[in-house]
Amino acid sequence: MEEKLTQRPASCIKIVIFGPESTGKTTLSEDLARHYSEPLVHEYMREYLQEVWYSEKRICKPKDIIPIAEGQMKAENQLSGKAKNVLICDTNLLELKVYSEAYYDGYCDPKLLKHALNNYYHLYFLTYIDVPWTPDDLRDKPHDREGMFRRFKDTLEQHQKPYFLLRGNREERLKTAIKEIDQLIKNKHREL
Repeated sequence: MEEKLTQRPASCIKIVIFGPESTGKTTLSEDLARHYSEPLVHEYMREYLQEVWYSEKRICKPKDIIPIAEGQMKAENQLSGKAKNVLICDTNLLELKVYSEAYYDGYCDPKLLKHALNNYYHLYFLTYIDVPWTPDDLRDKPHDREGMFRRFKDTLEQHQKPYFLLRGNREERLKTAIKEIDQLIKNKHREL
């Protein structure tokens, strides 16, 4: 099972869009993938939980965390070989760790924790809560946006992950993210 959580080596730059629900992660991920004409690793958790909700009429349970993590890594590993320069990830295992701890009284499966901390990404874009809350069938913390944001920020800092805080509207965030990614690409080409 653990091999399903292992990140395969890749030659591309890996970027994670990271942060609490309803902060524009998916929109930014799609915009970046389109801008660079590169693959986008979609958020598997949303797909999985919608299926569970509609088929079994239940919410996420601790037993769902590892299957979600496996689905996320499967998608990332498949697409990382297709990326020419950049792979955009609309979440990763570290985000799943944050949600697991937030919803299950601080619990995170040790297998998930190990891989969430060991998998490597060149940069995390932490999305701030300065965009309007948009309700949907899975989002459930409209009154704890600040607390959830702190969890995400504290996780990046505690584990010394490279991140850049994105604020502003859609255009401002996209422009800033492109500038940061372009610099990473330029640095990578200098090293070659």
